[in-house]
Amino acid sequence: MRKEFATGSLIVLALIFFLSYSFPMVLWSLVVVGPLLAIGYVDFFQRRQTIRRNFPILGNFRYLFEAIRPEINQYFVESNIDGRPFNREERALVYQRAKGALDTLPFGTQRDVYAVGYEWFNHSLLPSTIPDHDLRITIGGPDCKQPYSASILNISAMSYGSLSKNAVMALNGGAKKGGFAHNTGEGGISPYHLKPGGDLIWQIGTGYFGCRTESGTFDPEKFRVNAAQSAVKMIEIKISQGAKPGHGGILPGKKVNKEIAEIRGVPIGKDVISPPSHSAFSTPIELMHYVAQLRELSGGKPVGFKLCLGKRREMVAICKAMEQTGITPDFIAVDGGEGGTGAAPLEFSNYLGSPGVEALIFVHNALIGFGVRDRIKILATGRITSAFGVLKRMALGADAIYSARAMMLALGCIQALRCNTNHCPAGVATQNKSLNDGLVVSDKRQRVYMYHRETVESAAELLQAMGLMHSDELQPWHLMRRVSPTDIRHYGELFHFLEGGELLSPTPPEAYARAMHAASADSFRHVSG
Repeated sequence: MRKEFATGSLIVLALIFFLSYSFPMVLWSLVVVGPLLAIGYVDFFQRRQTIRRNFPILGNFRYLFEAIRPEINQYFVESNIDGRPFNREERALVYQRAKGALDTLPFGTQRDVYAVGYEWFNHSLLPSTIPDHDLRITIGGPDCKQPYSASILNISAMSYGSLSKNAVMALNGGAKKGGFAHNTGEGGISPYHLKPGGDLIWQIGTGYFGCRTESGTFDPEKFRVNAAQSAVKMIEIKISQGAKPGHGGILPGKKVNKEIAEIRGVPIGKDVISPPSHSAFSTPIELMHYVAQLRELSGGKPVGFKLCLGKRREMVAICKAMEQTGITPDFIAVDGGEGGTGAAPLEFSNYLGSPGVEALIFVHNALIGFGVRDRIKILATGRITSAFGVLKRMALGADAIYSARAMMLALGCIQALRCNTNHCPAGVATQNKSLNDGLVVSDKRQRVYMYHRETVESAAELLQAMGLMHSDELQPWHLMRRVSPTDIRHYGELFHFLEGGELLSPTPPEAYARAMHAASADSFRHVSG
């Protein structure tokens, strides 16, 4: 709409002045047209609100409707208890923090604390004082030569191609300023990931973009060259994702312009459908050897993998492969089946993949049960937007968090649900140059930084109220849940958490016995007999 407004306004003005020579009364139309055009030009040139910038005059109606309803208070009232579906409370919280606006509320909690499903942390009568609220962890096991000091909150995988170049630069610029990491997504490393100078987690998907042969298989030499870049701090092998587990990545052909085609090594204008599985490995043991290969090729940088948990025996099989080979990844990213920000088939989004909490607890337990948890960090992702959501996952086994949806909202995403059409009105998920230009990198970079800073600060304040000094002190029993109108349990009572090495005993716990019996380090398939 920006080009259309600029062209149309000039045509209207030229027409009015042309007709005024014969019909002087036409000039009176400027009484109406003039103020509208003035508003439109203000919208066109301002840099803070993408919708107004992309849709001069019309875009103001969105902010008018937002202004006549108290945004965050109304969103809190209308939100549901457990965050499914993604609710207005979460969306409003991200917007407020990204803008640096006040996010406090009067009149106490606006949730029904007696409703089944209500969750909370218990505070301490002796609060702590955390000197540095920039909470961080170190990622890198015993075989890692270049460990990475990571923030507890980072940007989850979203590729250039799915996102616009301005969105990528704003995300990476925010990461640079805030000292947190930006996952490239499986689309490879673009110039827009590198220009701002933020730390990168390079994700290697089944399409091997950025380290791909002409036939679409893994190219070790291309990988070595790209992994050597100083901006690349970690490497993540994408096995599956919450939006569409067991399904390859999707980039609609409308978004595949010449530049993206060159970065990915694919044809221009054609749908890019990544294979559902990797060609570089096909067994748990081969996966471990692939981890070791990438770590060596990258010069000893942390290497891990991302998965949405499916069959539990497959995760157990991976743990058996760790035990048999002695090779462990430096981290595992656990995505929930409820996650995902881009295009995915409906049934895959709604009915495939374990929910994030159950998946996180199982992966955490499996690593503890095999005695390797101390060597491997866990990153959790899947609809996490608030400091409470961050700390909840950390109490259940995560060391750090990825967020995609919240970072998109911080960029100005209005959830128009046009991500897969190339017509994102906010300029976030589109390759349409006119819409993309409406997203001002300098402004949105600051909002990404502010959202991250305010959320981590809030997490530190919650920890202080609980009497803790760091998120790594959180335990399942810190997190409470109402399971009936009169019954409360902490998560240590709701789920069984294993002791170190418990799965290595001849008689594993009953809940894990079938998976242990069916899993083999030599195959992801079910072992009979």
